[in-house]
Amino acid sequence: MASPSVTDNKPLLLLRLWRNKEYRSVFIQITTILILFTFLGMIGNNVVTNLEKAGKEFSFGFLSYPAGYDITFQPFISFSPTDTHLRAAVVGLLNTLLVAVTGVIIASILGFTMGVLRLSNNWLISKIVYVFLEFTRNIPVLLHIFFVYGIFLYVLPVPKKAVSISDTVFLTNRGFFIPSLVFEDGFGYVLLALLAAVAAVIAFVVWERKNQDETGENYPVFSISAAIIIGLPLLTFFISGSPLSWDIPAIKGFNFKGGTSIKPEYIALTFALAYYTSCFIAEIVRSGILAVSKGQTEASHALGLTHGSTLRLVIIPQALRVIIPPLASQYLNLTKNSSLAIAIGYMDVVATIGGISLMQTGKEMETMIFVLLTYLSISLLISAFMNWFNKRMSLVER
Repeated sequence: MASPSVTDNKPLLLLRLWRNKEYRSVFIQITTILILFTFLGMIGNNVVTNLEKAGKEFSFGFLSYPAGYDITFQPFISFSPTDTHLRAAVVGLLNTLLVAVTGVIIASILGFTMGVLRLSNNWLISKIVYVFLEFTRNIPVLLHIFFVYGIFLYVLPVPKKAVSISDTVFLTNRGFFIPSLVFEDGFGYVLLALLAAVAAVIAFVVWERKNQDETGENYPVFSISAAIIIGLPLLTFFISGSPLSWDIPAIKGFNFKGGTSIKPEYIALTFALAYYTSCFIAEIVRSGILAVSKGQTEASHALGLTHGSTLRLVIIPQALRVIIPPLASQYLNLTKNSSLAIAIGYMDVVATIGGISLMQTGKEMETMIFVLLTYLSISLLISAFMNWFNKRMSLVER
């Protein structure tokens, strides 16, 4: 009887490849991608088939059609009903970014402040902040938006009885009216002077660092830089004949004319999202500070640092490594929650291209793709920036 060959005892080629961890991992990833693209292809084919049955065509050509509606809040670019749906989408996108950026800034300031006050030795302050945080976090954000918006509508007076501040700023239930800048001929020279001042400051800082490394001489960088940044544009401003004036709002008829109008919808949405998100940021800040060893505080006090200096120079820089990752999630939540603007009539990207444009054109798929890609892009930009910032703040191994 012949003995089995050596090759017969070896596992098959595919089995040997499967037992290899690297090959198995690549195979699983390729299979997963194929399944995903097959699933997406089936969805796309189903969408095209259903659109054909409904007599619709998948196209973004509607973006070049006249919008036919007005946008009440357009702080960056002008818009009229004769403009296209694409321009309406751009105005809505800018309004969304305005809420996101200002909301993140306000929420960060309030959150860090309340997070530090939450750890205050003053029992009353600590408990007041604690009650506010718990009350705010356990109420849906949409109710906060309605609450703040209702205050502006029913507490503030009509334009005829506006609350005046020095006869230049007026508070009404139709918005806040503030003076606006009017740039006259010659202001371009001031801008050029500002750019030149910035370039000069950068060059000075680079030279100062190099000079300090070589000679040990130390110059007051901040004072000199501030003098250049302020002095050169200011001198150019006066030489150019002060090419800047103010447009003061004034009551004409039933509303104010002139100046800049900040709509109550924007104020209510931004403030509500900011203080709601700040409550979560405050808890993140508190946990980050508590994560720093108490020995750091004791060592700082032993070196003669005050409590404020210890917190600013020692505790917060170390706590940021714990704070930044969850902080990014709160920034993303605030940005995505801005889509609730449609509930109070704030014309963001959801209310424009994803609301009125959708109803006028009947392009449900195309408008929703535009809105989804908009929020996806903004979220990826925020994540990329926070990841970069987190990497900059991480400990460097030597």
